[in-house]
Amino acid sequence: MSSKRSASSTLADAKPVAYVDLKAQFAEDRDDILATVERVFAEGNFILGDTVEAFEQALARQFGFDHVVALNSGTDALLLALLALGVERGDEVITQSNSFVASASAIVHVGAKPVFVDVKPDQCLDPGKLEAAVTPRTRAIMPVHLTGRVCDMPAIQAVAERHGLVVIEDAAQAIGSMLMDKAAGAWGDAAAFSLHPLKNLNAAGDAGFLTTSRADVAERVRRLRNHGLVDRNTVAEFGINSRLDTLQAALLLRRLSSLEEVTRKRRDNAARYRALLDPKHVFHPPCRQEEFNTFHTFVVQVDRRDELQAFLKERGIGSAIHYPIPIHLQPAAKVLDCRPGELPVTERQAGRILSLPIHQFLTEADIEQVSRTVNGFFR
Repeated sequence: MSSKRSASSTLADAKPVAYVDLKAQFAEDRDDILATVERVFAEGNFILGDTVEAFEQALARQFGFDHVVALNSGTDALLLALLALGVERGDEVITQSNSFVASASAIVHVGAKPVFVDVKPDQCLDPGKLEAAVTPRTRAIMPVHLTGRVCDMPAIQAVAERHGLVVIEDAAQAIGSMLMDKAAGAWGDAAAFSLHPLKNLNAAGDAGFLTTSRADVAERVRRLRNHGLVDRNTVAEFGINSRLDTLQAALLLRRLSSLEEVTRKRRDNAARYRALLDPKHVFHPPCRQEEFNTFHTFVVQVDRRDELQAFLKERGIGSAIHYPIPIHLQPAAKVLDCRPGELPVTERQAGRILSLPIHQFLTEADIEQVSRTVNGFFR
């Protein structure tokens, strides 16, 4: 048989590996989902209420948070954290550019300016770059726990304390992640989590929550999420509508009980990748002993990234790029006067990063197939 025909046979025989598999999740949860929908509709309570409070309390118990406020999205959690902590027009907030655009857009929407600093090889904010970015207008630092890896929070907190800054954790991708046995979301003055359908703990639509150790911040966010109302007829301040639907809270409350198992499977998948992928061609940041990464994504850094992604697609293997254009190089960021070359590590990584399938429905054979295909591309 010719080598060309052998290659065709291999492609035809390969099992597709989806980047995400929400259909498998529905098949597994179908009975629970339908029972939840029926109960919520039968009760006729669709916004906030006891179920939302029960979800907030369950999150606080499971992860050791002092206060949890359920919201309409992780983006709203960032926005309301900034407002509740007093970030205003003309202030500056230091953050990173390799995140989803919501990190920066929330800062812009309160009238402040995002100031970007570079990252380390593990894609987390580099604390060594913070001091040079602080100005008299700096009000806050917003580290992003990208991929489910917690940033170096002790070092970031030390800089914040020296300069009297608040810290807002963008923990959208990091539910259940820890550093030094302390949960993501329990380090700063406030933190924002996303419960988007693609997150490890996922709703059937947009959802999120805010955590804080400060009772005054929690109280204000609860008011702001409900138009600033203190009762049905009295508006204390102008807020927004960011109430979590009862139906989403009920679904999330059920899924929260299985999050530990979801995390275990994702971590097992990551360990298999690390054992199988060829380190000569594929870089993945090692996990330090003191960190617990929940692997919202499994991001490798490779040369010829676009060619590899096309090679995987041809063989039925899904992948994604988080994110191909850093925020400071987006068209919207022109008003921030950002220029190419300002963040060399971020910009180099943007051309090399590739997210491989990591979801909990993958089999060992799936991981082996993806790893074998990636290694084969470079060989």
